[in-house]
Amino acid sequence: MNIKAFSIIACVATLAGCAAAPVAPIPAPLLWQDQAFNYDAKLVTITKQDLFALDADLQASLKGSRLERASAQVRGKRLTALIYGPQFGVNGSKGTAFPYQMGRSRIAAETWRQKRGDCLSLLVLTYAIAKAMDLPATMQEVRVPHIVDRYGGVDYVAGHVNLLIKNGGRLQISDGFSFGNVIIDFEPQIGSQREGSALTEDAILARFYNNLAAEYLAAGQLDLAYAHFKAAILTDANFSSSYANLAVVYKRQGLLPYAERLLRYAIALDDDNDTAVGALHRLLQSQGRDSEAAQYAKLLEARREKNPYYWFGLGLNYFQQEDYRRAISALEQAAALSTGFEEVHRYLALAYLRTGNAQAAKKQAAVVTALTVDGSPPGVPVEAMVARKRMKNLYGD
Repeated sequence: MNIKAFSIIACVATLAGCAAAPVAPIPAPLLWQDQAFNYDAKLVTITKQDLFALDADLQASLKGSRLERASAQVRGKRLTALIYGPQFGVNGSKGTAFPYQMGRSRIAAETWRQKRGDCLSLLVLTYAIAKAMDLPATMQEVRVPHIVDRYGGVDYVAGHVNLLIKNGGRLQISDGFSFGNVIIDFEPQIGSQREGSALTEDAILARFYNNLAAEYLAAGQLDLAYAHFKAAILTDANFSSSYANLAVVYKRQGLLPYAERLLRYAIALDDDNDTAVGALHRLLQSQGRDSEAAQYAKLLEARREKNPYYWFGLGLNYFQQEDYRRAISALEQAAALSTGFEEVHRYLALAYLRTGNAQAAKKQAAVVTALTVDGSPPGVPVEAMVARKRMKNLYGD
């Protein structure tokens, strides 16, 4: 994976794990640099109520007595029809009513009007609709491989969120599909079929502020970036990525001691935050503190050797560059370190096919068929099976 000058963790940032013991917060005088960024709390204009509020017409359409008295099955179908279109599930149709769009996070009402959004925007909208329908919905964060995209000179390391609808009975969402718990996902990646870590509305709001701040940073608007990263931290003090991202702002302003303090704190909060570890390594290296930097380089290397998510992300990067042989090498390493991740075998099948190894491709496709929840229609060519759209709309256990 190419390592650039720095990375921002966005949409939604890397999975925040739990530290072994509570971490004492950074004292405010050592954390904030309000004067350096002309800070004004009023620069942050979106509240939690704004984030989850539905469009007035949509809200009105969900409050009819007929729908309120309907069964969970009927309400579930109504939810998927609103998000994926009325043809969802008919003859295998997946629907495309709200296409995935990387790069901008929106409030629920705006996402509804624009009919598109990133994973966080689509999650917020779907959760708000589910809540209005009195469906038992939980927002969750799932661990995914680190995929790097560059916007405005900033590297974005994408994390992932989706919606879990818990159902004690057998909730039928679409023709021919019947589920217990249902995961609604807009941009599935490795691990997105599984239950993850539950997120509160405040935790989602913090991640929304984090994403807005990243957009302002990419645009060079450091004062607005600072205000929104600060809002993210004040909203969810345990979200390690906001500290690591604020460190990027401090570094741009030459506030290196403050940047270092934030990176070390982010790592203390979540020792799995490899982005923060990498950023600290580069910061130390830029100051000529080579022996300290080397310790973090060794830590990163050791983690990556045993991390299937790293190898899968690396393999996807090679795949996107059409370097299929190196993609195969990385994906095979991911497969050796993991079990049950059908996406690894899916990309392996396609990579083998692109290199002319049809036999190996068929072998990987057979693994995909065995692991895939919804399966693949018989007789579909291998490449067609493994090259389905990235947006698979619905998963269930």
